[in-house]
Formats: sequence, C-alpha cells, structure tokens
Amino acid sequence: MVVFLVALPLCMGVAIASGVPPILGLITGIVGGIVVGALAGCPLQVSGPAAGLAVIVWEIVHTHGLETLGVVVLGAGVVQVLAGALKLGRWFRAVSPAVIQGMLAGIGVLILGSQVHVMLDAAPRSNGLENLLAIPGAVLSTVSSGEGAGHPQAALVGVATIAALVTWNLFAPKKLRMIPGALVGVLVAVAIASLFALDVARVEVPAGFLASLEVRSTASNLGLLGSAPVLVSVFTLALVASAETMLCATATDRLHHGPRTDYDRELIAQGAGNLVCGALGALPVCGVIVRSTENIESGATGRRSAVLHGLWLLVFVAALPFVLALIPVAALAAILVAIGCKLANPAAVRKLYRAQGAGEVAVYLATVGTIVATNLLTGILVGFGLAALKLLWGATRLRVDVEETSPERVDVHLYGAATFVGLPQLAQALEGIPLKTHVEIHLDHLAYADAACLDFLVGYERRHSELGGNVHVCWETLRQRRNVASARLPRAEAPAAAPAPEAAEPSEMLPVAG
Repeated sequence: MVVFLVALPLCMGVAIASGVPPILGLITGIVGGIVVGALAGCPLQVSGPAAGLAVIVWEIVHTHGLETLGVVVLGAGVVQVLAGALKLGRWFRAVSPAVIQGMLAGIGVLILGSQVHVMLDAAPRSNGLENLLAIPGAVLSTVSSGEGAGHPQAALVGVATIAALVTWNLFAPKKLRMIPGALVGVLVAVAIASLFALDVARVEVPAGFLASLEVRSTASNLGLLGSAPVLVSVFTLALVASAETMLCATATDRLHHGPRTDYDRELIAQGAGNLVCGALGALPVCGVIVRSTENIESGATGRRSAVLHGLWLLVFVAALPFVLALIPVAALAAILVAIGCKLANPAAVRKLYRAQGAGEVAVYLATVGTIVATNLLTGILVGFGLAALKLLWGATRLRVDVEETSPERVDVHLYGAATFVGLPQLAQALEGIPLKTHVEIHLDHLAYADAACLDFLVGYERRHSELGGNVHVCWETLRQRRNVASARLPRAEAPAAAPAPEAAEPSEMLPVAG
C-alpha cells in the first residue's frame, strides 16, 4: 500500500515531464508492478516510469510523435530480452560513476528547467538551454499583471505543493511517516484548487481506461523500426533504461540481507515489461530507487509487494478515474521540480572529488553540460568517451623518480605502467644519469611493462655497463610478483656491484601483465 501511494503521483508526474497524458504513466506503473514484479531477478526492486527516462521519452515524442513511442519502447524491450538471454546483464553496470552521476544530474537539470514552466501552466521550450534561460522571464510574467501575464494561480498551487512536500518530509509524526510527502503535496494542491475554485489546468482523464491504450497504433507502426533515427532511439532507450535498472538493483541489494539480484533475469523481466508497455503505447518501464527503498523500509520480503502495488494502481485507475481529474497539473509538475533538484544535487561534485579526484569531476561536468546543451545521447557518448580517455591515460601513465643517494649511486623508481607511450620519458630520465655511476632501477611499484620498455631496459644495462657504469634492474621483483618464468626475463644480478648481466634477446621477453 505504501509503494502504491508513492507511485500514484510519481507515475503521473513522470508522464507529464515526458510530454504524454498522465494515464500512460499509470499504465506503465501497473505493468511494472504486475509483469516485471512477477518475473524480476531483483525481488524487492519496484519498477515503473522513471524520471531518468523522461528526457528520452520527451525527445522521442517531440521528434517522432506520440504514435511512435510504443514502437520504440517495444523495440527496446526486444533488445533487453535478447541481452538478458545472452547473459549481458552485468555488463550494463560497467559504466563510470562520473558518467552515471553526470547523466542523472543532467536529467535533473532538464526536468527542473522544463517542469518550472509546466508548474506555471505554460508550455516548456524545445530544449534544455531554452528552458533554463526562459525561467526568469516566466517568473516575472507570472508575478506581473495585465495583458500577457502568466498564471499566478498555477504558481500558487505549485509552490504550495512543494512547501507541503518538504514540510511533511521534515516534520511528519513518526506514526504517519508511511504516507509519502509527494502524496501529501498533491492532496494539499487538490484541496486548495477545489476550495478556491482556481482556474488551473487539471489532469485529463480519457472516457474509459481502455480508450487510452494504443495497441492498434503500435501494431500499425511496426514498420518504423526499419528507420535509422527510430533505431537510434530504440538502442538509446534500451541502454539507459538497462543501466539505470542495474544500478538501482545494486543499490537495492545494499538495503537488505535477502536474496541477491540475478541481473540477467532482471534484464529479461524489464524487457518483458517494455514489450507489454510498448504494445499498449505506454511509457517505458525501469527499476526505480525511490519506490524500491520505500518497499524495503515498509517491510517487504518478496516480490508480492511489487506485484500488489501494481494491482492497487489498476484498481484505482479502473474504479476511481474521476479522482484523477481533480489533480492540478501544476502539482504534478511541482513534484517533478523537487525530483529534478534532488537529481541535480550539486553536493555530488564535492563527494566525487573527494572519492575519485579532479579527473572524474571533469567527466561529470562535461557529461552534465553536454546533456543540457545538446541532448541526452550526445551527453552520454561524451561522458563515455572522456571516461575511456581518462582510463587510457591512467593505464599508460608512467612516473619516473630519479634519486641521487650518493655521488656514485642513483636510485630510479618506476610507478604505473611502462609502455611504449612512456618510453620517451623513461629514456630521457635514464640517459640523463651521469656515466660511471651505479644505477639501481626499482620495479616494485610497476603495474605493467610491455616489450618495448623491457627491451629498452635491457639495452640500457648493456650500454651503461660498456661505458664504465653499472646497472641493477630488479627483474626478480617482476618474476616473483607476476609469476613470470625465469626464461622470459633477464637474470637478476647477484650482488649489487657485480658486472651487468648479458642482455637477453628481445624475442625472449614478454610483457608483464598488470
């Protein structure tokens, strides 16, 4: 019952943010509960329409039309089922935390920018930047009077909704905490709008529940799956929905001590849910952390709670549709504004910096900025690309510390990965050491060495010894740590001052795998 009460306003709010009728969000909530809940590989996770997918859905509807939405969702479901059958579930978790957090923050900014306008009973602009830049003008128009003024009554309803939501979350009595703040905010908005007969837009309810289904439309538009732009939308939706679901499942596992997630089964369940949602022309389904957390905190022990929440939604939509018509659209938009602020979460930058460093923060900011400036897919691709470049840079980075311990001895410490990329740096450092000195090269902190660097070190041993110096490379360290056969590496010198060993042929040397 608690999850049902949480899901009721959120399903409609996500639909509003997606640019589709609220009833389609409720249909997705029903499917997410009954279909996905019955098949789920993460029994305590709750699925339904997700704010994280609202931006993608809005772009699909805005670009291809509402009649294409069902086709794209159905196609994404097929991709998810196939991916789960091929045991690819865990691979959707292989995403940099900076990209995931940047994606969520970018989505939060986009939702915030668009839903402020909806909260004022105005139409959102065509892209994220326009929405953000138009907010000051929309607010000034709302508080002004005369011709061209905004909708102060809708703004009043929206502000009252947010105030009620925040106040309830902060000060609600313990015995009543099971009632979600979002529901309280909607009830307050309904009361204000009804008591004062405010002239605000309200949720439009179709004549019958079945009238909102788009089964015929989806079936007649299946040929659109041959279109390249539609296929791009299909794979984008499948990728983002799967990644968000897998991360939500991982977070859900941390909240309880029950059965762990079967990621492949969960992916198949999500795909089955999207097949049904696509056939019905509804929003895509996805694992959602807010409802999953409420489910666990309310004492859920198995999949039945998720299934029953879908049944309660079905009963409500089928038996009490007239109640939905009382809800102001501004109230649902206000809930999404609060969710957008929570997703944006500027404090995440500080946490990311402390945990991962400035490089991850740069990936995060680039992902957020690109999503807001262009679109979600471009932002994700930019984030993936920067994360891959950062990984490549870190994997090939070599640090060479040269320490003169005495006039006759120099200690060289290698850190990171000794690859051909770092070979110029290594050569410059070693060749700058004076002749006729004893050079001790330490490999304790070397994670990886390729054939090019090993070949150079062997050659350096020979050349430096021939010119009157002495080099001791700690080959034994690599042999012991990496379990490399002794025939593959040069033999280590017995005493530190012994003559340099005869160089091995390059063909006898193998990279030291990190």
